[in-house]
Order: sequence, then structure tokens, then C-alpha cells
Amino acid sequence: MDKIVFGEANRCLGCKVPQCKKGCPVSTPINEVIKLFKENKIKEAGKLLFENNPMSAICSQVCPHEKFCEGHCVLGKKGTPIKFGLIEKYISDFYLNFITSADIKKLNKKIAVVGSGPAGLSIAFIMARKGYDVTIFESHEDIGGVLRYGIPAFRLPKDILDRLKDKLLHMRVKIRPNTLIGPVITVEDLFRDGYRAVYIGTGVWSPRSLGLKGETYGNVNYAIDYLKNPEAYNLGDKVAIIGAGNVAMDAARTIIRNGSNDVTIIARSDEEHAGADNIEIDYAKLDGVKFLYKMAPVEITDDGIKVVPTEVSFDENTGKKKVTLKDEETKLFNADSIIIAVGQGPKANIVNNSEGIEVNSKGLIQTDDSGRTTRSGVFASGDVVTGAKTVVEAVEVSKHLVNAMEEYIKSMDKKFESSDKN
Repeated sequence: MDKIVFGEANRCLGCKVPQCKKGCPVSTPINEVIKLFKENKIKEAGKLLFENNPMSAICSQVCPHEKFCEGHCVLGKKGTPIKFGLIEKYISDFYLNFITSADIKKLNKKIAVVGSGPAGLSIAFIMARKGYDVTIFESHEDIGGVLRYGIPAFRLPKDILDRLKDKLLHMRVKIRPNTLIGPVITVEDLFRDGYRAVYIGTGVWSPRSLGLKGETYGNVNYAIDYLKNPEAYNLGDKVAIIGAGNVAMDAARTIIRNGSNDVTIIARSDEEHAGADNIEIDYAKLDGVKFLYKMAPVEITDDGIKVVPTEVSFDENTGKKKVTLKDEETKLFNADSIIIAVGQGPKANIVNNSEGIEVNSKGLIQTDDSGRTTRSGVFASGDVVTGAKTVVEAVEVSKHLVNAMEEYIKSMDKKFESSDKN
């Protein structure tokens, strides 16, 4: 692996106007990082990566590089783009050993970070580096959110999250696990206790229902729930998965690794318009996952799923895909278990127990472009605002949010100073 990393670094052209940087949502200075790496300045390269993106060690492993940096590399136009993910992983993994809080000037200002997924962790790291007194409130037993409980270990080893946790604790970030904000501790309680700002990054953990007859049967489970703890499930040998997004691929590959020999993805659309990234579909096929396209589930039984063929067309005016059911008899697709993976939405624990935080028709928290919610002092970003996105996209918004949060805190400081003088 080391030889591959060096080989990729040496292939880099060091473009003066790097298209790879432009293609990265967080504008990672890839040319500068690789230059430092080639000069044997790995700590400096690691610091540059971390300060630009606190989740670089994560992004290097789960980012869809083919869409972003690698997809914009000039070498990819006629050949093979630089595999920057490999270089980033090597550097970021090394640099985690050297992150220090020795030079941080502490401020006596508390910040509440609700949720410790990629967006929440980014906020916690950035605000802690600036000297704020950060407390993370996590509803699960450990930090990571979707990184720990939604992405399989074969894609993202969990020890990297444990190392990030150690760094947070070293930076004096406080972590309250198994703590659900909303029903017991409210946003009002946080402000009462002196938190200067509240950040919400609780993700999307409520699975979407199909509304099909038979969905309550004992042989049916939701992918987002299954991925939290696969070992708790006994799915049998033959499993059908409804849905063809990235979560469906993660579930399918995990199910195969946990002993089921016959796993099939059932999708209403065709392969070309499946929701998952092409690379995720390729890996699923490599692992032995089967695919049944252009089939729609209409009923779930104890023996499997009743399906009917579909027809995929496109609206000439809007270009949107349209899937219609063919007028044919249903067929039973036999399966021991059915996994539903058709998306998920946010839980309403916070908004149902707080005043002034508005959501849209999908239950996602409404914010402006800088992450300000409709309640003063409360900010939000990540999947709870946008729906499921990539890790690096969550980091991108969170970086802008920090500026808005600091502006708010400073404005409130001025008000307090003015009132004290009067």
C-alpha cells in the first residue's frame, strides 16, 4: 500500500490551478498537501488537511472521490486520475497521533452540540480549536452517528472513530452519551444553563415506510435499523431488499457478510437510474448481491414479496423519471426476510419539545444558507437539514455555520455589555 501511495503522489502534476480542489466540496488544497508529502513534511500535510476538514480521516475512506476530487483531476480526462483518497488516508491516519490542544486559548463560553455524526463532530472540533467549552449530547452509547451506526465496518473501521473521540476528550470536549435532547433535556434548558449557542446535527434516523400490506410482519425490517446492530438479526438464508440506494447496498453487503447466501435488491427503476453510486453497485455485485430491476413491491407476505413489473419513462418537459406499474399479474418473490431501504427522515424529539424551530414538509429543519434556524441562537446542518448527503457535504455546510455561530455569540456579548453599562 505504501508503494501505491508514493506512486500516486509522484504522478500528481502539481497543477497551479488544481481542478481537483475545485471539485472538492470543502476545497481541500490537494496540490499543496501532495507537495508537502513529497517533501517528507507529513505532519505539515496532515495539519493542512485537518484544519481544512476535521473529518479528513473519515472522508478519505468513505468519500465518493470519483464524483469530487478524482472526478475533476486533469489526468482523468485521458487516463487514470490521481487516487487522492489513498494519499489522504495515509496522511490523516498518521496525523491523528499528533493533534494537540496545547496552544488553544480557552474561552469561558459554552456550546451545545446535539448529535455526533460527521456534521456535529466537525462543529465540535472547530469550536473546540477556537477555545469554546463544547459539550456533545449523543443519543446513542457512543459518538459517530451514521459513521458508527449506519456505515458498515468493512467500509469504515470503527477504531478511527475511537481515535477521534480520544482527540476530542484531549481537547477537553465533554461527551454525554445516551442523552436524548427534547423530551427530558430541552433546548430551553440548555440556554437556561448558560450555553451561548445550540447546534443540532441529529441526522435522519426514522425509516420511511412503504405503506404496504404486510409491512408489520415479523420477517420485515428497515435497513437503517438493521445497520445499527446486524448481529441482533436472524434473517435466514434468502433476503430481499426493497430499494436501490447506497443504504440498500450497505445493507445487502452486510447481510452477506453475516451469513445469508442469497440476497437480492428489488428496484422499481432500471439500473441506469438506481439511487446508489455506480461504485457501490459494482461492489455489491462483486460481493454476490443479485439485482431485480423494474419490479415494484405491492404486498408483503410471510413467504416473501408480491411484485409487479414497472415501466420507466421520462417527462419530456421536466426530464424527471416516471415509474408506472404494468397491468400484469403479481408474482411472488420468495424470501425468508425483507429489508426496506427506501430512505429515512429526521426524528422530531427536539422540534416537538422546543419553541420556534420550524421544519419543512419532510420534517427537515429549516435554516438559511449559514445554518441559522428560525430560532435565535439555534443552528443546524447535516442530514437533519438536507436529508441524507455525503460526509464531505456535511462538513462543507458546517464550516460556514461556525462563522454564523460566532457572529451570533459576539452580537449577544455586545448586547450584554451594553445592558451592563446602562
